[in-house]
Amino acid sequence: MNSPEPKPLPQEDKPRMAGGIFIFLGLLIGVIAGVYFNEASIGMMSGFAIGSAIAIAVWLMDRRKA
Repeated sequence: MNSPEPKPLPQEDKPRMAGGIFIFLGLLIGVIAGVYFNEASIGMMSGFAIGSAIAIAVWLMDRRKA
């Protein structure tokens, strides 16, 4: 009694773009700019917002290609 072999998962042809680096860079640059202007938390929040917006834009552009 032979059991059937599992089928391999289909491989995607195109690699996906990653936008998470923009969140990290936004946080980093935001904190540095915030320390310079003596408002580190505001810099961090604005850097996070800008980095997240760019990451979402990258995700949407990548999604449109597929």
